[in-house]
Amino acid sequence: MDIPKYTIRHQLKPGDLSQIAALHGKIYGEEHGFPIGFEVYVMQSVVEFFEQFDTEKDRVWIVESDERMVGFLLLMHRPNNQAQLRYFILDKTFRGIGLGKKLMGEWMDFFQERQYQSAYLFTTKGLDPAVSLYERHGFRKVSEKMTENFGFPMLEVYYRLDLS
Repeated sequence: MDIPKYTIRHQLKPGDLSQIAALHGKIYGEEHGFPIGFEVYVMQSVVEFFEQFDTEKDRVWIVESDERMVGFLLLMHRPNNQAQLRYFILDKTFRGIGLGKKLMGEWMDFFQERQYQSAYLFTTKGLDPAVSLYERHGFRKVSEKMTENFGFPMLEVYYRLDLS
């Protein structure tokens, strides 16, 4: 199997925020049946992230191939020396080549470098490869609940990583 060429950058540039939402809308819509309300949620929360973005505390991983965004991940600072892992996504073509593992490793390195005490993330049932990756890095499931946040029923799962 040929590994597709890609680059990873850490600086946001014009057009990125809308591409993050579009990538999520497309992939989650096609692969998991999420309605457009999910893309709206991503748009709104990406704006929240941008408005409080701090280059000392936050980091983005933007994966590009042929000048197109094909993956994304971010670490967002939160109160009480916590970090939130958000928007971990890869286009199908870039899965299964070790890229997710690489991104998660870099996320953990930045998390430890900045001396965060804990981290959390929200995900949904059915994203088993991602959950396996989170668990290999010490995240543990704390709770799960049925929601209709995006206009359809889904099981939302909350994971935490505590260093204390």
